[in-house]
Amino acid sequence: MSKAPLKSYINGEWVLPATSTETVTAINPATEEICAIVAVCGHDDVDKAVQAARAAFDGYAAMPLDDRIALVEKLIAIFERRYDEMVTAISTEMGAPYDLSFNSQAECGPGHLRATVTAARDMEWERKVGADGLIVHEPIGVCVLITPWNWPVNQLATKIGPALVAGCTMILKPSEIAPLSAQLFAEFIDEAGFPKGVFNMVHGTGPAIGNALTSHPEVDMISFTGSTRAGIQIAKSAADTVKRVSQELGGKSANIVFADADLEAAVRRGVLHCFENAGQSCNAPTRMLVEETVYDEAVAIATKVAAAAKLGDPMEKGPHFGPVVSKAHFEKIQGLIQIGIDEGAQLIAGGTGRADGFNRGYYVKPTVFAGVHNKMAIAQEEVFGPVLVMIPFKDEADAVAIANDSPYGLAAYVQTGDLQRARRVARLMRAGGVSVNGAGQDYMAPFGGYKQSGNGREYGEFGLRDFLEVKVINGFYAK
Repeated sequence: MSKAPLKSYINGEWVLPATSTETVTAINPATEEICAIVAVCGHDDVDKAVQAARAAFDGYAAMPLDDRIALVEKLIAIFERRYDEMVTAISTEMGAPYDLSFNSQAECGPGHLRATVTAARDMEWERKVGADGLIVHEPIGVCVLITPWNWPVNQLATKIGPALVAGCTMILKPSEIAPLSAQLFAEFIDEAGFPKGVFNMVHGTGPAIGNALTSHPEVDMISFTGSTRAGIQIAKSAADTVKRVSQELGGKSANIVFADADLEAAVRRGVLHCFENAGQSCNAPTRMLVEETVYDEAVAIATKVAAAAKLGDPMEKGPHFGPVVSKAHFEKIQGLIQIGIDEGAQLIAGGTGRADGFNRGYYVKPTVFAGVHNKMAIAQEEVFGPVLVMIPFKDEADAVAIANDSPYGLAAYVQTGDLQRARRVARLMRAGGVSVNGAGQDYMAPFGGYKQSGNGREYGEFGLRDFLEVKVINGFYAK
């Protein structure tokens, strides 16, 4: 590891903070060793980045769409050439196992960028309305992009890509916990040759620069992914200047398993999906709702699957799970597991303490609770770790009621052999996305949530529209 602190990127230059001397360390969660030192920016650095983005906006917004797309396609090519570097960065900074980093975490970068380009080419940017009006879509302006550590490249690509294609300029604040992937992404953008000031990146912490970014009068839009608690504060900070705020926040997603499903496959898939990325996914199916006639059988299957789950070194290939991101997060998860035990839930796999066989690293035991009801804290709070709760239900109406009894509404899942039932139940679930019998999320399909899971949508055309204003020119076609 280099002892030099990571630099920020402002107006086309790699820079250290102008006045701040503060640094924070990023920790490899598998080894508990320092993997990066981050130089923390201050308010003056934020202002320089915002002013650079503001100065670059008019020229970049006026650039023809095809030229902006060409630059993004160059960015994709650079990403693909340096793909292995990104895989290593992700596994190092946040502990995703190699196979997950290679096949999903890093792949999200070029995958989302290509989808954004396709959506831009297919989108109707201008159209006639009424007798003589013209509707046009224009870039919203200077955007602040705040990204998390759990799927770092996914969120970089779903914010930076649409902003670049739309004609916006931006300031990225990546997570200080997982800064290596953002540093690489910024290098790719620099190499692609975007005009100075179009893309800026400031390293820092939420307490140090968060409010300076979200309240800045020259910022037009904020796109944030993170906790609901932080999202509420960002919305308040942005309110005085009436900025657009698009947010993808927490989740406690229900996975309804009906008795007529292929029970072995459905339960196995649900358990492993919950444990994927060490449970650190906002759309993880962490509440498994099982029809009571097959509940005991489902619990037995889940016990077997959880017991067979393997943990391992993120740098090694293979079907294993990795550590959670940090000591603080490990301790938070331990506390919530203990709450589940104290509440009287039946611990059928896992539990508190570091996983067996590891004397270092933030490895949480893959944990499953049975005998849970939906009023328990572990059924309502987002654990953000490899912890599954299993809840019985009586019938279809009961399942939907339990699923919707949550402050969150990001994702939901339905497992049944009756496609008509699946379609019916999916329509009733209050969530931004519902997956039936293991169906995956397409890069072109919208991603986002209801209720306290946020607002706005990302991916494809829906992600582009978050970065666009709609203008009507009345009389445009007048004779």
